[in-house]
Amino acid sequence: MFEDIVRNNCPPLAPLPTGVEPKLNKLNHVKAVLFDVYGTLFVSGSGDVGTAAATNAAEALTQALGVAGFSGDLEQAGRIGTDRLTAEILEWHQAGRAAGIDFPEVDIIQIWQKIIDTLRNTETLTTPEVEFDTIRRLALEYECRLNPAFPMPQSIETIERIQEKGLVLGIVSNAQFYTPLLFSAFFGKSVAECGFDPECCIWSYKELEGKPSQALFPKVGTFLKQKYGIELSETVYVGNDMLNDIYCANAAGCQTVLFAGDQRSLRMRENDERCLAIEPTAVITSLAQLLEIV
Repeated sequence: MFEDIVRNNCPPLAPLPTGVEPKLNKLNHVKAVLFDVYGTLFVSGSGDVGTAAATNAAEALTQALGVAGFSGDLEQAGRIGTDRLTAEILEWHQAGRAAGIDFPEVDIIQIWQKIIDTLRNTETLTTPEVEFDTIRRLALEYECRLNPAFPMPQSIETIERIQEKGLVLGIVSNAQFYTPLLFSAFFGKSVAECGFDPECCIWSYKELEGKPSQALFPKVGTFLKQKYGIELSETVYVGNDMLNDIYCANAAGCQTVLFAGDQRSLRMRENDERCLAIEPTAVITSLAQLLEIV
């Protein structure tokens, strides 16, 4: 059912040209390839997970509540709910930072559960009982309306070719529970069936910590070392954000490839001091170019 929701609400999206010139420098001694998801393997309508503009947020929530089976004053719930969503995420981030986490990540299911409880307690929603899968459907319906995603050109073909080369595949991505659904919805295969080692896939919502945290890449590095004997210096990370992707992966010791293939998601971070002194190992403007340098 969830894959159908993704397909039905995420029409084809083509990447927008960036005008960036590729730099196809050869990568040396690569044994593993790690990817970002939003803006790299998948075109993202907003450029990243959880960053959609709020212009039509209330309307999107009203629609999502309706198709998820909620009853009550859905328009009012849409208005109140989007305000609460912003407030709940802010509170979560503040609590995380107070607990010593530099870049806290929310579990969006817990956020939506609190919002629905509030709306039911005020009788804005009259749905008597709300099952876990209903909350999951609401979160997914809302996300797809505000931040539709679609496979980046040559994404699955590039993944398959890299796997054929005998390289280990992994993911380090800011994500929520619905992010892995993109693979099964569009490729007809789970993340693991696409060739990614689940132990080498770091999802921010599971860690409750997101990029640009410095903790995520060393964690995947531990898995690569223990399971395959692969060092992060023998690993290349492909992402579209100079801070979240290139800076963080570089700091952990990875080789890096900036994917500059979509104007929506390319983040050069030219005013961020952390990014001024670093350069990616290579720059590509289509995923197929990765096969020329790995």
